[in-house]
Amino acid sequence: MTSEKFSNGMDASEMKLHLDTLAGRYNNRSFIASDPVSIPHSFTDNSDIEASAFLTATIAWGRRDLILRSAVNLLNMMGNEPYKFITGASEKEIGNLSPFVHRTFNGHDAVSFMQCLRHLYSEFGSMEEVISDGLRGGGTMREAITHLHKIFFTVPHESRTERHLSDVSKGSAGKKMNMFLRWMVRKDDKGVDFGIWKKVDQSLLFIPLDLHAGNTARRLGLLTRRQNDWKAVEELTALLRKFDPADPVKYDFALFGAGVNGDM
Repeated sequence: MTSEKFSNGMDASEMKLHLDTLAGRYNNRSFIASDPVSIPHSFTDNSDIEASAFLTATIAWGRRDLILRSAVNLLNMMGNEPYKFITGASEKEIGNLSPFVHRTFNGHDAVSFMQCLRHLYSEFGSMEEVISDGLRGGGTMREAITHLHKIFFTVPHESRTERHLSDVSKGSAGKKMNMFLRWMVRKDDKGVDFGIWKKVDQSLLFIPLDLHAGNTARRLGLLTRRQNDWKAVEELTALLRKFDPADPVKYDFALFGAGVNGDM
């Protein structure tokens, strides 16, 4: 572990203890109720968990109460059977999603996402297979996410829809995708993340970098880059891996929770 001092005066051991304490404080089931992760927690089948988690993560920006309301609305329009709807709904039924809107994600985007997901599930069976395929041969998670982006948009779609699935190969922080991956891959005994993907190691995950996590990391001296982009994600995650190589993104709870609650 690095012996450096951080900008708040802590050395590496003190910083690790501080982050571990914060992570333990926020990585618990009380975190779920007001967070988008509560949506996939309403399902028990792994296919429904994966599909609902991906769709919820896709619209997870803005006020959390509005994210939850929009996610519930979208899933209600899908009969609360997201995997069955994606794989079996008629074109007319998919078209019935056209009234949906969450900020800039509108009904056209919802229809395109269902068509793209249908193709992906038809070809691969799950999103886990796409990500694990992208990791084969020593591929990085950045390459796996890029692979998913390419597969996802294989079918015809409106170009405007691509803005809702970030392309990390072009420098995007990929916050929503990294959050989705945390939900699917990360496994512990706290009951927040699902850990239902068995082919992807959680040590490969990257931090879901948003405004709260980024600002907290900079105040603590963990991140020097000013932009919340992929270079910042790599910089921050590389440091967090020194604190816990096997589970670096557990510190997402520390950074996000501390940022939202002013708990430094």
